[in-house]
Amino acid sequence: MVTLVHLKKMTWTMEEGLITKWLKNEGETAVEGEGICEVETEKTTDEVEAPASGTVLRIVYKEGTSVPVNAVIAVIGSPDEDISFIPELSKPTLPVATPLPTQKAEPVHGPVPVPEPSTKQIGISPSARRLAREHGVAITKIRGTGPGGRIVADDILRAAEKLEAGPPAGEYKATFLAGHRKVIADRLSLSARTAVHVPITMEVDMTSSCKLKTEKEKAGHQISHNDIIIKATAMALEEFPQVNAMLIGQELRTMQEVNVGVAVGSGDNLLVPVIRNANRLSLTEISQSAKNLIERARNQMLTTKEMSRGTFTVSNLGMYDVDLFAPVINPPETAILGVGRIALKPIVQEDSITIRQMMTLTLVFDHRVIDGVLGAKFLQRIKQHLEAPEKLAA
Repeated sequence: MVTLVHLKKMTWTMEEGLITKWLKNEGETAVEGEGICEVETEKTTDEVEAPASGTVLRIVYKEGTSVPVNAVIAVIGSPDEDISFIPELSKPTLPVATPLPTQKAEPVHGPVPVPEPSTKQIGISPSARRLAREHGVAITKIRGTGPGGRIVADDILRAAEKLEAGPPAGEYKATFLAGHRKVIADRLSLSARTAVHVPITMEVDMTSSCKLKTEKEKAGHQISHNDIIIKATAMALEEFPQVNAMLIGQELRTMQEVNVGVAVGSGDNLLVPVIRNANRLSLTEISQSAKNLIERARNQMLTTKEMSRGTFTVSNLGMYDVDLFAPVINPPETAILGVGRIALKPIVQEDSITIRQMMTLTLVFDHRVIDGVLGAKFLQRIKQHLEAPEKLAA
């Protein structure tokens, strides 16, 4: 029985994937659930698994090709099975370089101008064409090294490295935005251009939460302040489902799952692994999940699944002595929480001054979706959970 292997959507915003490596060749056997190729998405590189066991009868796209979501990338079936009836296999997917028409030379005076080929006549992979646009590389100036003179991604990257960055201005090292850094830049630029960012801040008395952390540690459970904040946020999201929403195009989706993303610095990249159904997890379970995801993020081991389907993000810079900051919303989410450091401060309580563990939270929300009053009530609810954390420990 013939089985078509489609490139499935791995993230909310994924529109295409770059096939970087085939793990199976035509004629080889694949077992259901076994990886057959590696695909680079907007966030990471992951494997496409065989949906059924059988022989790989056809590989539709070669390595280095960008493929749209839901496209057929391979065919699995029984050896010698007829697949000629499959319409996707009759579509041209890998154009080769088109030679320029030969023209009869005519006598002219002076140097003979050499016409440049039209960009439509040049054989170039979709990924290379995209890279050329991103780096401002003229593809008419490049000699392709792929089959038939086809321009591939490596040709564009080599040409980009040779571009002059500008007039000399002292010694410096120039690098181009590429890979995950380029994805981060594009997504945050999209967020800044489209979402109406509104920040609101509140001071939170974390003294009781700090005591809860100490009690948990004495009981043998190692938890962090961030784990407590994630738990409080997840509970508030369950109470305020309007904030647990995503704006995709003109469609506002109120999500049923409360999936909290945790911003993690990994080298030069910012990764956001996701704790699924955080509202249903205990504080200890959140801590275990967060530790595992953060460790995998810093070791560059996260899969696309672990970084997708987030509905809200928590970004904590308190460990870097940051008191207050307003993070950029992670699209298509509609809000993000910025967490500052916990510090001892003198606080007036009734007629006396006391020293308390204080922290500043900043909620940044998209005003197209969330009104100021709703945002304030949601942030206030997080504050209430953190200042009376009995329910968090349940």
